[in-house]
Amino acid sequence: MRKLISAAAAVLALSLGLAAVSPCAVAADETARSDAAKSEAKEKIELPPFPADATVKQVTHVAGRTLNYTATVGSLPVRDAKGKKIAEVVFTAYILDGPRDHARPVTFAFNGGPGAASVYLNMGAIGPKRIQFGAQGDSPSDPVRLVDNAGSWLDFTDLVFIDPVGTGFSRSLEETEQTKKDFFQVKQDVAYLSRIVFDWLVKNGRMASPKYVVGESYGGYRAPAIAHYLQTELGVGPSGVVMVSPFLDARTQSFEDISPLPFIVELPSEAAANYERQGKPLNPETLAEVEQYARSEFAVDLMKGRSDPAAVDRIVAHVTRYTGLRPELVKHMGGRVDPGVFLRELYRDQGKLASVYDSNVTTWDPYPWSQDQRAGDPILDAIIAPTTSAMVDFMTRTVGWKVEGRYNALSNAVNRAWEKNWFQEVESVSDLRKAVAADGKLRVLIAHGYDDLSCPFFASQLIVDQMPPMGDPGRVRLAVYPGGHMFYSRPDSQAAFRRDVMALYAAR
Repeated sequence: MRKLISAAAAVLALSLGLAAVSPCAVAADETARSDAAKSEAKEKIELPPFPADATVKQVTHVAGRTLNYTATVGSLPVRDAKGKKIAEVVFTAYILDGPRDHARPVTFAFNGGPGAASVYLNMGAIGPKRIQFGAQGDSPSDPVRLVDNAGSWLDFTDLVFIDPVGTGFSRSLEETEQTKKDFFQVKQDVAYLSRIVFDWLVKNGRMASPKYVVGESYGGYRAPAIAHYLQTELGVGPSGVVMVSPFLDARTQSFEDISPLPFIVELPSEAAANYERQGKPLNPETLAEVEQYARSEFAVDLMKGRSDPAAVDRIVAHVTRYTGLRPELVKHMGGRVDPGVFLRELYRDQGKLASVYDSNVTTWDPYPWSQDQRAGDPILDAIIAPTTSAMVDFMTRTVGWKVEGRYNALSNAVNRAWEKNWFQEVESVSDLRKAVAADGKLRVLIAHGYDDLSCPFFASQLIVDQMPPMGDPGRVRLAVYPGGHMFYSRPDSQAAFRRDVMALYAAR
């Protein structure tokens, strides 16, 4: 960049016979550069620095054992290709106290959204402390009270919970449009989060430890994608992957105008919700009939369409029995009951709304006469307050990581800013297959709740059924528990989930 020349310097240049520069041009140049500097200063993001990492000693009790551990809240930088820091990612780590054992695993946990912080896995499913949320009767104004988590994994693995950019306190240091390009796209998301895992391992001297990745919902998409990226790009070999209510392949819920697949994957979860309302136990035996029907006669009759009028009658008869909906409604929809209608009708006569994350969790409907739902989801509306309050209090008061800024347990702004059409196109089944193929010792657990219509369990069942065995087919296992998207809010389901995860870790 050429240097600015003052008006006086221009006159001196003329008197010395140097290249002439008009004083008026110089003055105009100075004004333009001044305006540009002001504009740049206006656009520059000025944020207070994050505090240094903070730690606190804590105690929890799991499976009859007393566990002493250190909780750490801190941040790691994200840098661009030139080494410039463009974001800061916040993590919460729980490390068991005692002599360093290089054989002790470390697990990295991500939630989804996109736009969700890791608080849900942390303080709901697997962290050392928990707060109740996600079940029928939970309220946004319930007391913020952390208790020992009987379902924690801390007795068999250290835990690191990572908040992607725009969630929790994690933040971009770039302008809005550049932030979208660098962080709110599928490939970039996997790349920088994988690098955060790598950087945490290096910073904490844990490269020799067994490593596991766990993700919930869209984090369930992230988990196999990050595992494969770590394998192939960063030289880190995960020992296992756990997916909680994962969103693995958007294509299983797309093209419903011509494809039967969306209705096939949703019907077993709709039936499970109906069975639970009838008091039937939710287990493989109870769901066997509807699963078999969904993958056989239902699929065939749906594909026949109007070429076989009798097919519609057969569909309506079966779907009415499985879902418990009114026969005239099911007939009106041709047996193709999408989740929106299913949830709207379940409790309409009671003036209540059902949640897409667990269709038997309800709240009052503020507009019961409206044809369409005009209120938020019963579970989402109820979990933001307790999880935000609990996590912020823990980080800032208990651990002492004093930070300025807003905490985003679930950011709608991040979700809206995500790359166009990701919801219709994203899939990580390819990464799952490649990661399992690349490592004959890698083990995978896919966990779902029967009542979840946001990420139906039967979609993952069909995906697993289509995977080649690659040696031992038991290396990729599906487990389904009573409950919904956050099935771990039910103690029995959380306990069963913990047992299955312990078996996966022990198998290694």
